[in-house]
Amino acid sequence: MLDTYLPILVLLGISLAFALGSLTFSGLIGMKKPSAVKLAPYECGMPPVGSARERFPVKFYLVAVAFIVFDVEVVFMYPWAVIFRELGWYGAAAMGFFFFVLIVGLAYDWKKGALEWE
Repeated sequence: MLDTYLPILVLLGISLAFALGSLTFSGLIGMKKPSAVKLAPYECGMPPVGSARERFPVKFYLVAVAFIVFDVEVVFMYPWAVIFRELGWYGAAAMGFFFFVLIVGLAYDWKKGALEWE
């Protein structure tokens, strides 16, 4: 039984040693004298403007959800395209229904004005 779990235990030990070694090493060579300039967030060389607790408009989230939906669509299309011939008409109908649901979602976003920038 030890032969089965020995590689896992060795990997766990190496991972733990690497994590502790990284923390120790970064603590030894890390920042010793913190200042306001060193602790400031870096935003492309520009000073930060506004609060981090700023509220975003609903359109931002609608566009984000639409992007995620259409991004996930492509992930589902790859396996379908690989076995398209084996699925036959059932696979074509299932993907057609999938596209129909996506088009309904796109029409909803379009109707709500999520795709229009003002």
